[in-house]
Amino acid sequence: MSSRFGCETATRRSVPVNGLRLHLLEWGAPGRPALCFLHGGAAHAHWFDLVAPAFAGRFHVVSLDQRGHGESDWAAPPAYATEDFASDLRALMDALGWTRMALVGHSMGGHNTMGFAAWHPERVSAAVIVDSRPALPPERVDRMRERGRRPPRLHPSVEDAARSFRLLPRETLADPALLAHLSRAGLAAHDGGFKYRFDPACYGNRKPVDAWPLLPRITAPALVVRGELSPILPADLAEKMRAAIPGSRVVTIPGAYHHLVFDKPDEFIAALSGFLAEIPQT
Repeated sequence: MSSRFGCETATRRSVPVNGLRLHLLEWGAPGRPALCFLHGGAAHAHWFDLVAPAFAGRFHVVSLDQRGHGESDWAAPPAYATEDFASDLRALMDALGWTRMALVGHSMGGHNTMGFAAWHPERVSAAVIVDSRPALPPERVDRMRERGRRPPRLHPSVEDAARSFRLLPRETLADPALLAHLSRAGLAAHDGGFKYRFDPACYGNRKPVDAWPLLPRITAPALVVRGELSPILPADLAEKMRAAIPGSRVVTIPGAYHHLVFDKPDEFIAALSGFLAEIPQT
């Protein structure tokens, strides 16, 4: 892993949760207020390598490989409903000795943040929803399930995998070296080649809850962060979310697309730091 991206300062470990072993990256000292980052679909814990270390001085920081992703176990039989991800979070908190945590989720991780914050408000000190919408259009879920039925591609080399690596959506300002780092971090040796560490069943059996009815149940201070140029969370939809979540606010990162933690990491860190500084952490 390149020292440019912050993960060299992380502790890596796996925690038994709900019959699976979930892998995580960890910064900061236990006993500090807890802060957990959740990546999006088909991503992994290294998605936050540029931003998570910035919070290690104040928080006990974890970036989690959610079930079916990265170095965490795949669920067998497949179990990838929003409720399954939320159950993992609660069990992970118990395993780490966390009573409450600030939860920051991007894309699918933001959707899981909405569900967890609504179902377990007593466990959440702050909820940060990053370029994520409460409900997915049926046609998008259908496309995900179609992708999930395709066999994983076997790449002959790490370099070949890096050449084919693409974000979804593809628009980004990310440094190509960062994309190569993310590609390498997501690979595992397999049958003489390399495959990405992602269970296709996570798409093929995706069961996202409609979170719109859940938003009024979020009682923690909440921040909705969107990329100005993102097609996933336009301004009008973010405003509807703000109106639905009591006391929440919206921050737009200028010039950023959906993958705003890559596009504008310093601006994202500033927005998140300012928000968390206002909130008493326990």
